[in-house]
Amino acid sequence: MEHLLLALGLVLIVEGLAYALAPSLIEELLKALRDLSHAMRRNIGLLCLGTGVALVWFAKLLGA
Repeated sequence: MEHLLLALGLVLIVEGLAYALAPSLIEELLKALRDLSHAMRRNIGLLCLGTGVALVWFAKLLGA
C-alpha cells in the first residue's frame, strides 16, 4: 500500500510542477492533442502505459 501512495504522490508532484511552471505550455499541448485523431491519442496512451510498466519493472529489478 505504501508503494501505491508513493507512486501517486510522485505523479501528483510531476503533474503539479507542469501546471505551476508552464500553464500556457499546458494549454498549447491540450490544443495540439485535440487536433490528433482518437487512434493517435490511444496509441500515445498505450505507449505511455507501456513505458510506465517498463520503468516500474526496471526499478523493481534494481531493488526498489
